[in-house]
Amino acid sequence: MEYVSVVPRPPLDRLIDDLYYLEGAPPYARLTLPPSPGALLVLNLGPPFRIRAGADVEATDYADGCVITVPTRAWEFSYPPWTRSVGAHLKPWGLAPFLPMPAAELRDRPVTVEQVWGRPAVAELRDRLATAHGPHEMLTLLEDALARRLCATRGLGLVRHTSGVIAATGGAVAIADLRAAAGVSSTHLTQRFKELVGVTPKRLARTQRFAATLLAIDFAAPVDWSDVAGAAGYFDQAHFGHEFRAFTGLTPTRYAQVRRRFAREHPGNVLDNWSLPAD
Repeated sequence: MEYVSVVPRPPLDRLIDDLYYLEGAPPYARLTLPPSPGALLVLNLGPPFRIRAGADVEATDYADGCVITVPTRAWEFSYPPWTRSVGAHLKPWGLAPFLPMPAAELRDRPVTVEQVWGRPAVAELRDRLATAHGPHEMLTLLEDALARRLCATRGLGLVRHTSGVIAATGGAVAIADLRAAAGVSSTHLTQRFKELVGVTPKRLARTQRFAATLLAIDFAAPVDWSDVAGAAGYFDQAHFGHEFRAFTGLTPTRYAQVRRRFAREHPGNVLDNWSLPAD
C-alpha cells in the first residue's frame, strides 16, 4: 500500500498530528482497531468501506468518508479490495473546531463527512481531490479546506493544555491535579471535555495510558506481562488484563499472537501499527 504523510502548517498543527494519503490493496479485508486517544477524518475516493463501531451494533457503509471522535470501544474497519482515501489523524480535541455539534453526540457513533460539512461542500472537495496531480497536491487541497473551516472554539485552550498533560504523562496523572492546576471545577472540566473531545478527562487518560503501554511493547521478543503492567502503573497484572480485554476484546497473550501474525504475513505494512486482522 502507498502511504504519504505530512504535518500541516500552523495553526492546524495544533489540532492535527498528520494528513495522510492511502491507496492500495489492504492486507486484510477486516481490521480491528482498539480505542486510541485521537480522532479521525477520512475522505473516501474509492469504493465504500464499512465500519462497525462495536460488536453489538450493525456495520454501516461509508461512501464519502467518515468522522470519528475519540472512541471508547474497539471498532472494525472493512476495506474494499482496493482502497483510496485522504484524511487526518487528529489530536483528541482536534475535531472540535470543525464540528457543528458537540463531540459527545458522536461518541462511538461514526458519521459521514456529509453529515458534518454538508453534501455540496464534500462533493466539491472530493471532485477536486479526484483530479489532483498526486498525493502531495491532494494533501495540500485537504489542508486548505480544513484551514478555511477552522473556527474559534470556546474552551479549546483549556482542553488542549489538559490533554497535553495527560499525553505527556502517558495517562498516569490524577484528574483532580489537572483540575486544580487549571483552576476550574471538576464539572466545568468534564463538560468541556465532553463538548470538545467527546469523553471525560478520566476516560481520555485511561485510553492514553493503555495506548502508551501497548505501543512501547516489542512484540518481536518475549513479553513479560507482569513487568509491563508494573511499569505502566497498573495496580496488578489482573487489573491490566481486565483493561486489555476491555480495550481489545483479547487477552494479552492472544493479542501478542495476532500482532505477530500481522508482522509475519505482511512485514512492514503501513497499517501494522495499531490495527489487527479481524479475520
